[in-house]
Amino acid sequence: MSNPFAWLGAYGITPGMMQAFVVLMVLAVVLGVLLDVAHKKSAKYFFEHTERMKKFATRQLSSSEKTSLLIQTILSEVLTSSEFHNPKRRIAHLFKMYGFVLFVISTVVLIFAYPTSESAGIWPLLWRLGALMVMIGGFWFWFALRVDVMAEGNPWYRIVRADMFILSLLGATTFGFLWSVTGNGVLFFLFVLSTVILFGGVYWSKFGHMFFKPAAAYQKRVLMADGSREHLPPFYKRAEVLDQSTMDLVRDIPADQKFGLCIMKDEPKHY
Repeated sequence: MSNPFAWLGAYGITPGMMQAFVVLMVLAVVLGVLLDVAHKKSAKYFFEHTERMKKFATRQLSSSEKTSLLIQTILSEVLTSSEFHNPKRRIAHLFKMYGFVLFVISTVVLIFAYPTSESAGIWPLLWRLGALMVMIGGFWFWFALRVDVMAEGNPWYRIVRADMFILSLLGATTFGFLWSVTGNGVLFFLFVLSTVILFGGVYWSKFGHMFFKPAAAYQKRVLMADGSREHLPPFYKRAEVLDQSTMDLVRDIPADQKFGLCIMKDEPKHY
């Protein structure tokens, strides 16, 4: 329950320095996202794609319908990550997402409201809880759920630039948590370094994806609702609505005959 940021006075770090660091990290995220948007031209793509699909729309959505779609997007793709059909991957992502949000909010509260107070109510506990949640989801993902490890057979210690986000996130929460337990100065330095890489490396990492994903999900819902459907044909008949005799026939065919012998080789683990 002790506030670890209250210890920083012993290192000569003042509340003003801590608060300036937080503001600097926020500005780094904003700048990184803007540079990422400019580089990938994602905002331009969204606008042009939306305008291009309007001529294929079969109906005009009302403001209430768009609001309803926005709420559905927030409840589904944002708050519950419904786009993950693999339940393990979804649970791990939710641990990371909510843990990260709790960790960041608690950090801001502790540094701006209780920078020198050893006692800060429940916030130090929430800060450590957020770090633990990220560690549970993050290490589970890193060692067991990554596509290149699970499906492609690569070793877990293979690191590429795309791993920058998850490794810096794990570094910030893990070193931060261990520092809050031990008070070790080296762990504090690694905590700060990982934080700088996490928030300062937005342009080169997948950090900006968390802002892009809700917008893409909302746009998809709008395009499906107005009939433009990404200019794709309507859904064909699914297996659930086939007649019973056809379903019985398909069900009775052995898997190796339907899909080939390779289907029996190993349990499918890809996404």
